[in-house]
Amino acid sequence: MSVELGDIFNSAVNNSLFENKSVLQVRYTPESIPHRDEQIKMLAGILASSLRGERPSNLFVYGKTGTGKTLSVQYVQNELSKKAEELDVDVRFEYLNCKLKKVADTEYRILAALITQLGGSVPSTGLPTDQVWARFLELIDNKKQLIIFIFDEIDQAIKKISDNFLYSLTRINQELNLAQISIIGISNDVTFLENIDPRVRSSLGEEEFVFPPYNALQLRDILNNRCKDAFKKEVISEGVIEKCAAYAAREHGDARRALDLLRIAAELSERDGKSKVSEEYIDLANLKMERDKILDIVESEPKQFQLVLYAIMKLDKSAKDENSKKFYTGDVYNSYQELCIKTKTDVLTQRRISDILAEIDMLGLINAKIISKGRHGRTREIKSSIPSSLFKKVEAILLDSLCL
Repeated sequence: MSVELGDIFNSAVNNSLFENKSVLQVRYTPESIPHRDEQIKMLAGILASSLRGERPSNLFVYGKTGTGKTLSVQYVQNELSKKAEELDVDVRFEYLNCKLKKVADTEYRILAALITQLGGSVPSTGLPTDQVWARFLELIDNKKQLIIFIFDEIDQAIKKISDNFLYSLTRINQELNLAQISIIGISNDVTFLENIDPRVRSSLGEEEFVFPPYNALQLRDILNNRCKDAFKKEVISEGVIEKCAAYAAREHGDARRALDLLRIAAELSERDGKSKVSEEYIDLANLKMERDKILDIVESEPKQFQLVLYAIMKLDKSAKDENSKKFYTGDVYNSYQELCIKTKTDVLTQRRISDILAEIDMLGLINAKIISKGRHGRTREIKSSIPSSLFKKVEAILLDSLCL
């Protein structure tokens, strides 16, 4: 066994297809961002007033996943920070990803994370929220400065903690004597601001624009650009880049998906001892990513969605045979109610649960077809579509998230 493992380890060290794998990863910021010149100029134009010591407008940036929103904001942030230093203007950026678990799921935790980034500290729990706000204000207003807070995936935080946090944040400037703040919100949900309280929206005074998806040709350019630094020479077979771009163009022009697809295909090729990445490995990488996507969906959905999905999984698990693995809306609702009691969660109406079932069906986690039960009306016949290979992983995520 040790000899076999030694061979694997030696092969990994000596036969890498990569020159610099980090170039294909999300955290990497390239020197240039192809096909986003217009958006970068717009961002820079809005934020440029900060170099005169003026507070720029709050800004909201929308677009599907992988359309270059965060990358472009961070690129402008880096360039503006360099210029501010050159001009001796005190402009500071603070970035927070609102999708991170146990950071943005309560107002307290968001404030605690920001306080830590600003150089302060508060207990992870326990203080009254107004005291945490007071500490936050104190850290901001300790000198004359402009702080621009970047909230990535801001819709995720507002989903969990309501829009009161956003409202409080927009009113802070009225309480500051020395400092000023601005907000940049980044969201995958174009309708995000339409769904918040009108008084919150009016207090934002925001500018907003949408990043369009990339097309297949633009994705090809992005991949070619990264490949030069990411891989050793001549390890990408002909047609691989085009196939990657075509797959990602079907997924709303998602550059992140294209880069992940290429990276995973190369990793799978490496494990099989191949000297090149061929088109067949793009197909294998795509299958792997589809499986992983299910886990991401389950982890990021709101609590009520997770309760309904777990109610379905419980019914599926307790079914004695294949025929009894089909159940109806009423069965799911009864199972869901039991879980709400266990988790001390408010019980939604059956109509609202029907809406959630439609969402779960749309995401491909269940098959739900409407059938007639004669004089008893219509209902949904439901069957789980979660692959058996992922059932335990999905169950573990739900048990952890729902504290069951």
